[in-house]
Amino acid sequence: MTGVRQRRRLICWWIPGILLLCSVDMILAQLKYSVPEHVNVGSSVGNVGKDLGFDISTLKSRRLRIVSGQNPSLFELNQNNGVLHVAQNLDREELCDGKKVCLINLKIAIESPLEIHYVSVEVTDVNDHSPSFPETEQRLEIAENTPPDTRFQIHAARDPDFGIQSVRLYRLNQNEYFDIEVKQSEEDKIPFLVLKKPLDRERKVEHNLTLTALDGGTPPRSGILNLTITVLDVNDNRPVFSKDTYTVSLNENAPLGTIVIKVNATDSDDGTNGEIEYTFGKTQKKKVYDIFELDSLTGEIRVKGKVDYEETEIYKLDLQASDRGQPPWTGESRVIIKLNDLNDNKPEIEITSLSSEIPEDSKPGTVISLISVIDRDSGVNGKVICKVSENVPFYLTSSIEEKCVLLSNKGDFR
Repeated sequence: MTGVRQRRRLICWWIPGILLLCSVDMILAQLKYSVPEHVNVGSSVGNVGKDLGFDISTLKSRRLRIVSGQNPSLFELNQNNGVLHVAQNLDREELCDGKKVCLINLKIAIESPLEIHYVSVEVTDVNDHSPSFPETEQRLEIAENTPPDTRFQIHAARDPDFGIQSVRLYRLNQNEYFDIEVKQSEEDKIPFLVLKKPLDRERKVEHNLTLTALDGGTPPRSGILNLTITVLDVNDNRPVFSKDTYTVSLNENAPLGTIVIKVNATDSDDGTNGEIEYTFGKTQKKKVYDIFELDSLTGEIRVKGKVDYEETEIYKLDLQASDRGQPPWTGESRVIIKLNDLNDNKPEIEITSLSSEIPEDSKPGTVISLISVIDRDSGVNGKVICKVSENVPFYLTSSIEEKCVLLSNKGDFR
């Protein structure tokens, strides 16, 4: 458990028929706990009451409770002892798919005097998934004149677990002709089948191999892909993209049909052996197909769905260019699309009123309300400024985490 604590003394006044506030000490604190996913419902996360230094015997009368948060229904707070419990099954992959750190943020309140605290619960990963391939079998056709060290991309295994408990390595069964090589990207380990020595169709027409993907758990989990390689009698040039990696910028909310980029690959072969068809790579995530479309003949990539910077800042599209030879040859490239943030989100305001009335002889600095302002945009587009109407006896002051506190500017509201 880690925590940060701040104290502010706030004097509250009363005005008949308007607001009623008592003198309070508002203590702002931040606590952080961690709990593994799929822990039993009812398991203790931490003792909030104890860690905040409260008198346990007063927690119920002071109404220690969760008032809001990212997903407060996942947890329960015991008012008798201040212990935070797990209320539902915590599935890290469902709660925070693709995120390095899975944090559930809660706002905790206690009364008499009023205190607001912030609690973050990190849901840590356990090895509850096995690597799996999109198909159980993959068939390849390789010409017998294919030179050694030629690589062929294989279906990549997926494992929803994070970090070391995701896919760690691939193993190919022992054989005379093929080996496995892995290309490491930021998110994936992409396997390639590598030819070690020339094939001889007259000696062996078909090769049957087994590729095993293992994760880094203890013990490791695994998944299997069956590979069938048929040796053919040729097409001796593969398509080559003009760049190994294309980088382009795109404004979020770009209209449907907007051309993002046009890639180009060439093949020095003649006839059908030199005709190229463009496709997304075999390891491409399904989400890409919902947002972008690729013209198989021209290589144009267009916007197909909503492009939202707040949802994803960067897209990495793996492309393949295949010729029409028998068997076809394939070249690979990657397109990196960086989204430009636009000011397309309005600030969201959450008001926590401490009371509906204040006394008429309230003193300057009396806390009237806590105001949270959030803007999902980034950079200057996400910065917010709190203002209050002129010619009113109130003013705003900033608090922590984009919070504002409404205070009285002058006393005596008679």
